[in-house]
Amino acid sequence: MTMLLQYRAVVSLGRCMATHVTRGPLVDTARPKSDMSEFREAFSKAKHIAIITGAGVSAESGLPTFRGEHEKWRKWQSQDLASPEAFSRYPSRVWEFYHHRREVALSKKPNSAHVAIAECEARLKKQGRSVVVITQCIDDLHQQAGSKHVLRVHGSLIETRCLTCGDVTVNKRSPICASLKNKGSPDPNVADADIPVDKLPRCSESDCHGLLRPNVVFFGETLNSHILTKVEKELEVCDLCLVVGTSSIVYPAAMFGPQVASRGVPVAEFNLRMTPKSEYFTYHFQGPCGTTLPAALARHESEV
Repeated sequence: MTMLLQYRAVVSLGRCMATHVTRGPLVDTARPKSDMSEFREAFSKAKHIAIITGAGVSAESGLPTFRGEHEKWRKWQSQDLASPEAFSRYPSRVWEFYHHRREVALSKKPNSAHVAIAECEARLKKQGRSVVVITQCIDDLHQQAGSKHVLRVHGSLIETRCLTCGDVTVNKRSPICASLKNKGSPDPNVADADIPVDKLPRCSESDCHGLLRPNVVFFGETLNSHILTKVEKELEVCDLCLVVGTSSIVYPAAMFGPQVASRGVPVAEFNLRMTPKSEYFTYHFQGPCGTTLPAALARHESEV
């Protein structure tokens, strides 16, 4: 069993917690550098680049991170709604919560960080080089920007999964069903809509009509092993890694960067502030990702 598959997800909101603790430091630690010209030299030589992104990237497009003031929806903690148990007992309430999140996500556009990543992928592909995005975000802003090789660790708000037949479908309808129109306000004074289960989103597959759920990882659910296997392979072959807009406290993603660094591969962190994993990395560039990342990923003078 690989290191990543030893973790169990306990969050679907772009956060999760580890069920085991890594023992000892992965690498000799030192304060990371902020030398952009040195990073750019490493970037010019890299053939397989892994870019790990977190909620901070989406936040720069106006999506709430569901921390602090955004941690509650109405009177409930977000984590109390994003669980299999909550969906089983209160499907209407949970669908209202996710409908609100979907509507917010569908209203946002990619920012300059998303665009820089997508443009870099497209440009380097023509040179026989690769870029993979490994994201904790459950919106589709990377795809909107044009990224093609995206591994979504926590699933997607824009997809649904049928509880009866298991069909997974991209679903961008707004509202997702008639009964949820104008529902889902986070205002604590708004009462639950108590929508009948048969009026909630249903499967469109012939002879099914099963109840749909958001195709995200709920608290207490195991991360998709197929996705984690792909992530593991990418982390094993990359020769440059960027950790962008993540607090590095969400496991297992918090260990992705340090795992790469333990191989002696350069890892660059782009964030508003230092994180608990900054000491493991070669570089740290502080500031909004939409400002720092475009310059970092721009065409290098050595590129044809």
